[in-house]
Amino acid sequence: MTLTKLVLDVLKQLKEPTIIEVAYRLLELDGIKSIDIEIKEIDVETLSLTITIEGSNIDFEKVRGTLEELNVVVHGINKIYVSKD
Repeated sequence: MTLTKLVLDVLKQLKEPTIIEVAYRLLELDGIKSIDIEIKEIDVETLSLTITIEGSNIDFEKVRGTLEELNVVVHGINKIYVSKD
């Protein structure tokens, strides 16, 4: 089975990195074809985001590790799509 869509609820510092940098870094991972980032809420120091990741074989642990490197915290998984090969 493969993970083909992942919707994450995340929290990111307001300053760096930008959401564009986050999207580009995630796109570098194998199996990811597209990234959609939506700003849900802006606080004094943070952004609450919904990140939708689509691809042919998403590795959640690599996604989480990349986000942690960027100081982006995963609050939860809102939705997933899994398909059989």
